[in-house]
Amino acid sequence: MRKIVEKSMLGRAWVADACSDFENDAYATDNLVEKILTGRGITGAANVHKFLNPSIKEYMPDPSVLCDMDAAARVIADAVIANQKIAIYGDYDVDGITSTAIFVKYLRALGADVIWHLPTREGEGYGLNIAAVDDIAAAGARLMITVDCGISGGAEVAHAVSLGMRVVITDHHSPDGTLPNADAVVNPKRADDTSGMQYLAGVGVAFLTLVGLNRELKSRAGGQMRARLDEINLLNYMDFVALGTICDTMPLVGLNRAFVATGLKVLGLRQNLGLRVLMDVAGIKKPSVYAVGFALGPRLNAAGRLDSAAPALDLLLTDNPLIASSLAEKLHTMNQERIDIQNAIMLRANDMAQAACDAGRRSLFVCGDNWHGGVMGIIAGRLKDKFNLPSCVATKADGVINGSGRSIPEIDLGRIIHDALAAGVVSEGGGHAAAAGFSLPADKEEEFAQFLERAVCEQLGGTEPARAVSVDAELDAGGATMGLLRQMKALEPFGQGNPEPVLVLHGAALRHACVMGGGAHLRGVVSTSAGTQLAFVGFNLVGTPVGDFLLDDANTDTKITMLGRLKENEYNGRVSAQFFLEDMAVI
Repeated sequence: MRKIVEKSMLGRAWVADACSDFENDAYATDNLVEKILTGRGITGAANVHKFLNPSIKEYMPDPSVLCDMDAAARVIADAVIANQKIAIYGDYDVDGITSTAIFVKYLRALGADVIWHLPTREGEGYGLNIAAVDDIAAAGARLMITVDCGISGGAEVAHAVSLGMRVVITDHHSPDGTLPNADAVVNPKRADDTSGMQYLAGVGVAFLTLVGLNRELKSRAGGQMRARLDEINLLNYMDFVALGTICDTMPLVGLNRAFVATGLKVLGLRQNLGLRVLMDVAGIKKPSVYAVGFALGPRLNAAGRLDSAAPALDLLLTDNPLIASSLAEKLHTMNQERIDIQNAIMLRANDMAQAACDAGRRSLFVCGDNWHGGVMGIIAGRLKDKFNLPSCVATKADGVINGSGRSIPEIDLGRIIHDALAAGVVSEGGGHAAAAGFSLPADKEEEFAQFLERAVCEQLGGTEPARAVSVDAELDAGGATMGLLRQMKALEPFGQGNPEPVLVLHGAALRHACVMGGGAHLRGVVSTSAGTQLAFVGFNLVGTPVGDFLLDDANTDTKITMLGRLKENEYNGRVSAQFFLEDMAVI
């Protein structure tokens, strides 16, 4: 890697791919898309074409590449054809809700007898539980299909089988050493799965299962069933698949990229009544990864965070405009309540995290009495971003600690939690590299904190967590135009695994800056060597060295080097380029 800036105003190094030709072609915008793709390891005409044209047709595999897919399709098809009651067991987050929704919608379209269950976060917790399995069996279900959960539910699956049910598991979380004894276990993270699709969200695995099931049913069904199958277009479920994939922060690579690109187009058609009303409530005019992740997702998640996720699922499934309007408003109100709760807890959690950071910790674990469990993951993510350390946030009540964690790229938090489970430090837990959840007895609070710190230090290998920012391109500030934005649109959709390009702009001269947005954010204008002006905004920069510099009138006309992302800004019907400033240096 080549260092552009050794140490920025925020104390970070800016680095670029050493193989790039930035120095030979310093600030040109010609072929910038190709340069960015090369820096991200995407080379060759065929690979570039496929990346820039993320269609389902290009990326869709044969579902049978996943272990147990054919068995899962046969078991579910048997139940559908026999008109047996089928239960879908999901999760309370957006991934679990959308996974449940596509299965319920599909089975209802076939005229199947289907029920569903989403556990409550506080009362039942993540995953399968015996009481819910008993209720499902008592309702007459002969088949239970899990979506976005089930891989760690060996005892619950065994109980379901003992009650006479067949079980199909579809999940994307890391399995324990022994798989549940279900009729089929579809999970790309199985040790014996060679599909290479470990990046899928739970809803992605569920969708591929529907594709396999649809094919199986078409090979066996006739008459009215065949007619119903011919009327189903699985691509109409892509809005749900995109929602779950984005909100579970899965990498937007491979098939996920096609899922999201197609799903955003379907979402833009506003076919689903519930999502259409929710978009209106949230003020979303044009669907995007950002709109889904920061407007739709939080509202759908709010129900599961504060109480039951059922209203969110009901919204996705309803065909009644009055019900849809009522549910959307309810979710909007719940989301605001969630924000208020979150902000109050964040103040205390931030102080605790700062003390741990000052003490030299390489991991953060903060725990409070009777904090609301529904916002632990959000706060962990905020702490992780602020302190650049893997962060776990938990609430303690009735002798039990329940928490969530979010991690930095260098640390596989899911593995740490699995190791803690195997060591008996936590009683329940699971997740993936970037995020995990856990439960433990209150008297093991300090033991868990020490286990986490040791494991993080081992993974870091004695090094500091990186404070480097990877830069995609350098250019003169005069090149930051709408034309460049149009070029970079070819790289969309942006998200986890395919972030918006990080740009370094040279040759900008500060004209003015001022505070906006309640005192935490700022905006301003720089002039460029091309004789143009470029507007910029900087979120949460007030009170930082960057904010102090920009707001000091003595620095007007100073040449600055800016790091951030170029975005569209629409105001009074006029669209212009605006730079979202994230860091700065004076060179």
